[in-house]
Amino acid sequence: MIAIIDYDMGNLRSLENALDRLGAQYCVTADPAVIRGAGRVILPGVGHAGVAMDKLAERGLIPVIRSLRQPVLGICVGMQVLCRDSEEAPGKACLGVFDAHIRSFRPAPGCKVPHMGWNQLGNLEGRLLQGIEPASHVYFVHSYYADLCPDTVATCHYGDVLFSAVLKYENFYGTQFHPEKSSAPGARILQNFLSL
Repeated sequence: MIAIIDYDMGNLRSLENALDRLGAQYCVTADPAVIRGAGRVILPGVGHAGVAMDKLAERGLIPVIRSLRQPVLGICVGMQVLCRDSEEAPGKACLGVFDAHIRSFRPAPGCKVPHMGWNQLGNLEGRLLQGIEPASHVYFVHSYYADLCPDTVATCHYGDVLFSAVLKYENFYGTQFHPEKSSAPGARILQNFLSL
């Protein structure tokens, strides 16, 4: 069973649809006991990193998430709050699982903010990305990005910024893009997560 953490940060329907297509069993929950007992955990997220941390704190889920030993996948803002901190919420610590700082994209010629749409992955490593061809296109919607760091296992270019598209530390994984909206490559990544 997969526990999808419910903390009021985004529409879960596309993620549920993607898991349905894979035949996965899941529940949407904020119950610490259910989350701890799940075989896998997904931390989705759309919106503001600071608000996300507040919502997790309100539900008492910060120590729960940090304590998890099963495979955990953070998606978009869910990945960002697994990092150390974010320029989106100055002075507020995030979960600190990944050794990365979250920075804001700066508008540049030909590069609007947010970075929205299909872009290519590079420098792929690890089991979550097995079977994904280099330069595969996945779907991004974000204004903030994770620095390159020791936990980076895939990258992406946007303008002159090379950022972390996928992070991994021990049993924790994160994708800046939305695998549930990323066609065949995204489905393969979710299937890989189910197989970890």
